Amino acid sequence: MSREKNAPMPKGSPELTEARREEIMNACEALYQTKSFKEITLKDVAAATSLTRTSIYNYFQTKEEIFLALLQREYEWWIADLNRLMTEDETLTKAEFADKLARTLEQRGQLLKILSMNHYDLESSSRPEKLAELKVAYGNSLKAVMRCLEQYFPALPTAEKQQFLYTFFPFMFGIYPYTFVTEKQRTAMEAAGVNYVVLSIYEITRDCVKTLLGE
Repeated sequence: MSREKNAPMPKGSPELTEARREEIMNACEALYQTKSFKEITLKDVAAATSLTRTSIYNYFQTKEEIFLALLQREYEWWIADLNRLMTEDETLTKAEFADKLARTLEQRGQLLKILSMNHYDLESSSRPEKLAELKVAYGNSLKAVMRCLEQYFPALPTAEKQQFLYTFFPFMFGIYPYTFVTEKQRTAMEAAGVNYVVLSIYEITRDCVKTLLGE
């Protein structure tokens, strides 16, 4: 018999463990909207959840591990979007693919922010097994993009498909700084006489993909 929708989850059950992990991650994600990575503490995260700071250690040993889990979740959501794209659109032109791929990343601002701002700190301060879980998600995202290339551009040589990956994924690390500029940065660039145009995640990604595909 299935559990009633609103029935409490048994203590120690996988469902309860996952629910609490999600609660912690969601609280940390919300804090990240208004605070910098360095400003956020486990005490802050605990205050935004129904758990105590001590209880959080049952799920994450460090703040960095919470962010690492957020990054892993973002990769998994992006992979789901890519899989959905391949199901909904059997064929795409280069321009259409550039548009669609850019649209998937447009929804993953959190992924791009963590990659650009905090990636090194997360990896250096997380347990090896947690880092391995992230690398699985990262690897699956590489495979998902490769499947897109194989589906939409079967005539493209394998070496060119691989070169697309080797260029596009490092490019992702630089998207956020080029699409989100603070007022201090804007003022400094104006004082330095830098002619800077802020592009959206969609615009900069679409243009990069079109260039890589020779569109």
